[in-house]
Amino acid sequence: MAGSNEMTINLVIFGRTQTGKSATGNSLLGSLDFESRCSPRSVTARCSLGHSCRISGIIRRNSRELALRVRVLDTPSYPHSCLSKEQVRDTVRSALAHHFGREGLHLALLVLRADLPLCPDESHHTIQLIQELLGPTWKDFTAVVLTHADKAEEAGFNNEEAYLRSASRTLLSLLDSVQQKYIFLDNQKSIIKEERAVVLRKLLNFVRQNNYQVLLPKHSKE
Repeated sequence: MAGSNEMTINLVIFGRTQTGKSATGNSLLGSLDFESRCSPRSVTARCSLGHSCRISGIIRRNSRELALRVRVLDTPSYPHSCLSKEQVRDTVRSALAHHFGREGLHLALLVLRADLPLCPDESHHTIQLIQELLGPTWKDFTAVVLTHADKAEEAGFNNEEAYLRSASRTLLSLLDSVQQKYIFLDNQKSIIKEERAVVLRKLLNFVRQNNYQVLLPKHSKE
């Protein structure tokens, strides 16, 4: 984790182009570390690691408040408009091993858009990539982030329960497979201190549910 007075969580972000993947990383860090903009092509072409400052008031362990640090690895989207699957896979695998090979990875975040339906084959390629990179226990270390929650709310889904009642079987099956580890994210609100704290507490709860286990990425496929 980190020193006795603080905790560090290591996260990696996956997702298709224009799902709000890099914006999610910025929201979690409370910064603008990653380039995020509307574009007719994939914006992120290489892995990039972002670090948050010390965050207080988020977590307590053994009746003691700890400072939290967040490390986020942003990755190229897949499918990618310019890179092949092999290029994305090898780039991400190398970055995971370099940045998290010693301390370990706490969670992989699969970013999807809440304002668009998830069709049967749409997330297949990204999930397959996650499986190849994280191995057979990938479901234990993966959570789903549903971005553009504000647009879903504008469409009449006033809470998470109402949204999920209308969600596709594909999405519901995916959430079941990762043990209901999901969060809704309004990327505009999440940079506000209070909203960001809510999101980070949910992620920490997922880490706690997993007994603070970490995945140790390696350069090899094994």
